[in-house]
Amino acid sequence: MTTSRLNPIIYVRGFAMREDEIEDTINTPYMGFNLGSTRIRQDPDRSFTRYIFESPLIRLMKEYGYQDVYHQGAVNQARLPRKSVVIHRYYEQESGEGRRPSLIEAAEELGSLILWLRDRVCGDDDQARADFKVYLVAHSMGGLVVRCLLQNMAVATKQVRDCVDKVFTYGTPHNGIEMGGFNVPRALGIWDINNFNRENIAKTLDLAPRNGRVNHLDGHFPPERFMSLVGTNHKDYNLTRYAVGSMSDGLVKIENAYIESGPRVYCYLSHSGYYGMVNAEEGYQNLTRFLFGDTRVTGRMVVEALPLPPSVAKARKKGQTIEGSYLFECTVTPRMHPPIPLSDRRAEHGSAIFRRFDEMFHPDRTGHAHARHPVLFSVFLDTRKIQTGRTMVFVADVAVRSTEFKVDGLWFLDQRIPDENLYRDKLVLRATRGTNGWTLRYVSADERWGENRGSELEQDDQGRYVPLDSPKGFRAKLYLDVTAWE
Repeated sequence: MTTSRLNPIIYVRGFAMREDEIEDTINTPYMGFNLGSTRIRQDPDRSFTRYIFESPLIRLMKEYGYQDVYHQGAVNQARLPRKSVVIHRYYEQESGEGRRPSLIEAAEELGSLILWLRDRVCGDDDQARADFKVYLVAHSMGGLVVRCLLQNMAVATKQVRDCVDKVFTYGTPHNGIEMGGFNVPRALGIWDINNFNRENIAKTLDLAPRNGRVNHLDGHFPPERFMSLVGTNHKDYNLTRYAVGSMSDGLVKIENAYIESGPRVYCYLSHSGYYGMVNAEEGYQNLTRFLFGDTRVTGRMVVEALPLPPSVAKARKKGQTIEGSYLFECTVTPRMHPPIPLSDRRAEHGSAIFRRFDEMFHPDRTGHAHARHPVLFSVFLDTRKIQTGRTMVFVADVAVRSTEFKVDGLWFLDQRIPDENLYRDKLVLRATRGTNGWTLRYVSADERWGENRGSELEQDDQGRYVPLDSPKGFRAKLYLDVTAWE
């Protein structure tokens, strides 16, 4: 791996609400970035083994040679190595001065921390200072602190903002937080919960909402270099999950946890806790592939035929009005042990892609200029993780199903089979980089052994694709876009 990818990392922790939570935060050296987890896995002999994820901090140290900045309990070194992990301890003011820092103050401190780190990594080397870059990694509200630094021009200088190379956020409420179906009130100042009100976010970030949403970068940072991890497990979060509800990580709704036009992945993880996204292998694998990987793969499905169940098709032929929508599921897992999904979108998690028929085939009826065919995944991979040969192997488990149908405004349930798939297959995808670009092959692993070499992707004027079809009459093309990533 080229050393240019191994930039310093600053971790910006999330929201601490009550005074005791803030005190716990202040008294923790790494603000939670050192917390791991333990999972039970069953072996082939039916025995159970504990799998221990040591924490993102320790794994970065073990696998990439990073180190923290503490020496004898202090942060006073004159020089630091480039591969340093720094914790932005912006809650220190609460303990020392008895007041909570605002998002703007925390962002201003982050800017000062970036320059402090640059000075200690680069010293007096003018060229190194000019080339200095940093990665910002943030959990929850920490992502809003980062966005404030990047988007509010009064918070930091261009010199500071230009130091930021990539941003990765875990469960950040980029479009605010919903409680009981409503955005938290702007006037709810207790414990600074109104930080997550959309009007307040817009004011803090100095941006204009788009269609009432504030999850965009407003042109101040390249969205392709800003990645969001979206959690979909609300069940294992604290009691807040009852107010927030399903289709969330227990605190942040799925629809509010990403940046517009930026890459995002969906993982069955909670906002925090034992099943939290920061202290999970899935989070770490996505983090390191985004920061250090060299390949981005995007899968986009273009649907050509969506068959109706025979009974519903019969009703349609009679001239009855049919209403129905479709769910697209996809889980992407690279070849590794143990297998860890990088993105996992499923109906049972509330994260499947939802599309109405007209959105894909008659976009003008839904107010869209173009057909809204689903992007199933966009993940980052690393050719340096290949153990043998030159081929990256990953699996896309794809399923398409319909919702229940209405016929003439009434639910049509008499002959309907619940949760019936229109299409399902586990596609083994192989990408081999050669002198003339990528060779892409696929295997339909529901019908053949995935170890087979498979077939080359077909190609048309939109790109290379895997043809998808089922005996029920479903037809689509899964276009794969494989590009270099730096």
